[in-house]
Amino acid sequence: MRFSIGIFAALLFLFSFSVMPALALSPDEVLVIANRNAAKSSGLAVWYMEQRQIPKENLLLVFIADKETCSRDAYLKKIVPPVRRALEKNRKINAIVTMYGLPLRISSPGMTKEEQALMDRLAVQKKKFDALKEKNGQMTEEQKKTLSQVNKKIKQLKASTDKTASFDSELMLVRKDEYTLNFWLPNPFFLPWRSQKTAIGKSDVIMVSRLDGADPSIVKRIVNDSIEAETNGLSGTAYFDARWKDPGQKKVSGYGLYDKSIHNAAGRLEKNGLTVVLDDKQTLFQPGDCPNAALYCGWYSLANYVDAFTWEKGAVGYHIASSECATLKRKNSNVWCKKMLDNGIAATIGPVGEPYVQSFPMPEIFFDFLTKGKLTLVESYLVSLPYLSWKQVLVGDPLYRVKINNP
Repeated sequence: MRFSIGIFAALLFLFSFSVMPALALSPDEVLVIANRNAAKSSGLAVWYMEQRQIPKENLLLVFIADKETCSRDAYLKKIVPPVRRALEKNRKINAIVTMYGLPLRISSPGMTKEEQALMDRLAVQKKKFDALKEKNGQMTEEQKKTLSQVNKKIKQLKASTDKTASFDSELMLVRKDEYTLNFWLPNPFFLPWRSQKTAIGKSDVIMVSRLDGADPSIVKRIVNDSIEAETNGLSGTAYFDARWKDPGQKKVSGYGLYDKSIHNAAGRLEKNGLTVVLDDKQTLFQPGDCPNAALYCGWYSLANYVDAFTWEKGAVGYHIASSECATLKRKNSNVWCKKMLDNGIAATIGPVGEPYVQSFPMPEIFFDFLTKGKLTLVESYLVSLPYLSWKQVLVGDPLYRVKINNP
């Protein structure tokens, strides 16, 4: 499915009136999942529930290996059954919090027999042409063309059979019995698709957010900062790091679409009275460039966080690049999600693997709803996220409702 940035303005207006009654998340609608096999996980869950006045009966303890990656089999056997029972027991639940100590990523179960057979046939063809080239030292133009087609099919098959997913994105479909694991599935709550028919129904989807970080102290800071920002308001500057000039009405797609959305997000927030700094050069913000950062969105520095920011309490932001949430624990990692959390941000978004740019939350939708203060963090994520059963992760307190202090 494709979406056009040109329809967003009208949809944002209409959506703000039609969706509110269906959302407006409250503490008694939140299920908190902790890992009995991970130190601090259960204790942090209980502490968080006390801070947010989430009913004690909304705690679910599971038992799974305390690692950032789990197998598909472990997810299906150790997570899905107890979560479904909890949701069946309490029909009010509309959101799940995955706590520190739960896996971040679900590994691929591998190709099916049919998929592997096709891959084997393509590999035989490729080997045949490679041997021919080695024997003769060259190939005819027709042979080169055929080999190129074979390589393209191999690449497409590998992409289309990608079954690795973030734990949280998969959990968003925990209610649904059967669906394809290959690649992604359109999110029926994504704003541009809200009136279109998708393979996944809205009743199949549950919101998921994660409270996690390099250590338990980061989890507590995320929650405390979010609550304080709700009480006192979020102050500071919104920083947006585009790479190109605003294309105006020119039709754009792919990277250009998201770069345009960054421009639109900056313009929308500035019209709403926020202090905004927009950089449209290919170079990124550099150390010291972003003091008092309240909001941030930019791209593209792969697994290489640039420490340009001093984060305000309650700050929210994300960096559009591959695998920026591949780990939240590895000490030497420089991925953006981990480093932003280490350095003080309260909420961020990132993928556990190669996500493709069009799977990121659309910046103008996410920040527009987030800063209006009517939807919570996890609700703003839901309506701006294009795909499910995929790579993206939201780290932050799902109940966090941003209250902006205009200068």
